Amino acid sequence: MSVLTTTVPMPLVRGNWQVLEPVHAVLYYAPEVAAEVAALGFDTATRWPSYFPLRAAPLGRPGAEVVTSAFYSFSPAMVAEHMRSAWTTSSPDDVRAARLRGVDAGLRALLGPLADAPATGEAVELAWRAAEAAVTAGRPLAAADAGLDVPDEPLLRLWHAATILREHRGDGHVAALLDAELDPCEALVSFAAVGAAPRETFASRGWSDDEWEAAAERLRARGLLDDDGVATEAGRALRERVEARTDALAAQPYVAVGMPEIARLPQLVGPLTATIAQSGLLPAVSTLGIRKPE
Repeated sequence: MSVLTTTVPMPLVRGNWQVLEPVHAVLYYAPEVAAEVAALGFDTATRWPSYFPLRAAPLGRPGAEVVTSAFYSFSPAMVAEHMRSAWTTSSPDDVRAARLRGVDAGLRALLGPLADAPATGEAVELAWRAAEAAVTAGRPLAAADAGLDVPDEPLLRLWHAATILREHRGDGHVAALLDAELDPCEALVSFAAVGAAPRETFASRGWSDDEWEAAAERLRARGLLDDDGVATEAGRALRERVEARTDALAAQPYVAVGMPEIARLPQLVGPLTATIAQSGLLPAVSTLGIRKPE
């Protein structure tokens, strides 16, 4: 067993992700961010034309092939559609600046007095300690965000830390999927098959019905899916191993901070996450399998 998995509880690793993810996700849903990228020339009628450049801008000026590889679960055709004109619409530098302006305004509008509360200040420092300690070798998205200038404004530093930590986890999740021999579409089909979210939710990743069914047939051939598209016992076990491996690979930054300090981070960020969730800004169900609190 990895040393990491013996020095920090895995439920705590996952719990930190679950409370920090909504902080990061404000980037894709806040109207203040949409206004900033619309001013750059991006279509904001749906979130996808700006989603790809907003997330990919820390990588420099990547093309569709690089973004498809790094983001993993999206259809290559969908990525190509939205990346084709991304860097002719605006430069990566301008996109990165726009996202900071938009996130700052968006978080302040959402959080109100919580933005400057003492507990939020403590959360900023703990989250940043974890993000700063993250080892990014083999983790391109985490490395790209970690290589950016650290914002001076505390609320933006919290968002920046949340972004590094979620991309660090995501890069590790891709490694776990590769180890499980789940290709990008199979990864989504198998996750839907264990009830993480309805198939319609995963349709947002751009795979055609034919591609989805072909992936399902490959999983059936491995004994991971039944004829109704539901995960078999073996399929559920494989997904559990993927998620457990993802947790283990995400543990290192939290181990670096240490216990009991890192156990306090979800307590500090929790009220911020609850406020964001209760605002209705984020979808109740997503492809991440995190459901909005009732």
